[in-house]
Amino acid sequence: MSTPLRVERRVEFCDTDAAGIMHFSAYFRFMEQAEHELLRACGLSVMSRDEEGKISWPRVAAKCNYSAAAKFEDTLSIDVSIIRIGEKSLTYRFLFFAAGRPLAEGEMTSVCCRIVEDQPPRSIPIPTWFAEKLRPFLVPPAT
Repeated sequence: MSTPLRVERRVEFCDTDAAGIMHFSAYFRFMEQAEHELLRACGLSVMSRDEEGKISWPRVAAKCNYSAAAKFEDTLSIDVSIIRIGEKSLTYRFLFFAAGRPLAEGEMTSVCCRIVEDQPPRSIPIPTWFAEKLRPFLVPPAT
């Protein structure tokens, strides 16, 4: 079984509300940053190139369920893994912890798109070389 990539992040003042609790929207920024770290760990980038041009990964769905509050200056551990590699999309899972205490669980789905200047993104099949590099982080979905 594969293991997730663990990313560490500190909750900064700009991530919190007036009570010093991490704002719900900051979790989505942290998820995106963890996604980028996973791609880098695979030797990839959210902005890639192949023989036909640019490839990127617009998000089409994101959610986060919260079970406890993160606070200013907490160090968060974010375990990021891939729970689905489809024909044209990837779904990531993010588990947030502070000092081993579960805080939140998120998911994000991104679609593989061809990026051509002055045209809207067009979904394309995930290149085999890209999917193969991600497989070490593919885990079964949480039940």
